[in-house]
Amino acid sequence: MKKNILVYTYNLDIGGIERSLIALLNSIDYEKYNVDLYMFKHEGEFMKDIPDKVNLLEEDEITAYAGIPIVDVFKRGNLYIGFGRLKAKLMCMFNEKILKKEISGEYMSQITYPLFGKKMKKIKKHYNIALSFYWPHYFVKENIYADVKLGWIHTDYSKIFPSYERELKMWDGIDYVVAVSEDCKNTFLKFYPTLKYKTIVIENILSEKYIRNESEKFHVNNEIDLSSNVICSIGRFCEAKNFVNIPQVCRMILDKGIDIKWYLIGYGPDENNIRHAIKENNVEDNVIILGKKENPYPYIKACDIYVQPSKYEGKCVSVREAQILCKPVLITNYETAESQVNNGKDGVIVNIANNDIADEIINIISNQGLRENLINYCKIHNFGNQDEFKKIESLM
Repeated sequence: MKKNILVYTYNLDIGGIERSLIALLNSIDYEKYNVDLYMFKHEGEFMKDIPDKVNLLEEDEITAYAGIPIVDVFKRGNLYIGFGRLKAKLMCMFNEKILKKEISGEYMSQITYPLFGKKMKKIKKHYNIALSFYWPHYFVKENIYADVKLGWIHTDYSKIFPSYERELKMWDGIDYVVAVSEDCKNTFLKFYPTLKYKTIVIENILSEKYIRNESEKFHVNNEIDLSSNVICSIGRFCEAKNFVNIPQVCRMILDKGIDIKWYLIGYGPDENNIRHAIKENNVEDNVIILGKKENPYPYIKACDIYVQPSKYEGKCVSVREAQILCKPVLITNYETAESQVNNGKDGVIVNIANNDIADEIINIISNQGLRENLINYCKIHNFGNQDEFKKIESLM
């Protein structure tokens, strides 16, 4: 008999987590497993990429009250969710005033998600394993019947500040904490050492063949100026990715007589700040926002250098994708950087200071030997890892 798998996520907007989930779904043997996908919201560009053999479960009507203004929740008549979200917002504002620092979105999520979970319908079907791919994991903890429950962490816990007590209570209902890299696991355990006994590593699944095939789907000559030194960065426009500093780094490089075009692929709340920084540094012709791209691989293929200037990461999917496409990669020295790049071999790790990033980009551009060494190392090494699903199978 086939075994039953439940996979949970929020939505399928364009992003590294969502792209990794699609890769995971494509790595499953559907002759052996029945797979149900439960999504908090049925939305996102990757909806069309869900494999045909995956059974997409109905969206719960209560989730319509997520992601909309609180006043609209009250207008629609749901007082429970409305007052719950208002309470969470006031708690965050109070803590920010007392602690004199910004409270992370993760803290807000810890308070609001249980509100939805309590009102959402429990799924009565029995599963051999449930994979909660999107934090926080209250839905799988409370609403799913499964022999084994896994909850993923995709980020560096030294940079987010959820409530310690709430976090422990959530993980109490999850059998395994799944980190996407060894460093991601280690930073998590610095804060939650008591969970070491059930914390494991399962990397984001990537198919080299798929990425290379997708990179050949179309040409980007009409969008990218290939006559300059082309740099590419991909990610959500948010504080963690640190794209707001790219215009200043670009200005430093231009001021040293090096011509570059730096293309940004993504979207998010920091876009206006990035556009302001572009104008402020007078780099409108050199830092170009391309926006959302369902298939970013032709753009990575066209670039000369891939740069990830993040403040923190779990394990950045686009860095590994750039290595698969044999691009010189530069990343900043965030906490989990060494799990991404073997410094000097398949990429370069540099201090996050803007002048250090600028100097290393200039070094890669001007040092042909270094550039060729990075490219050649990537050409002869395998960065795919489709066998990671076997780790999940072993837990059933």
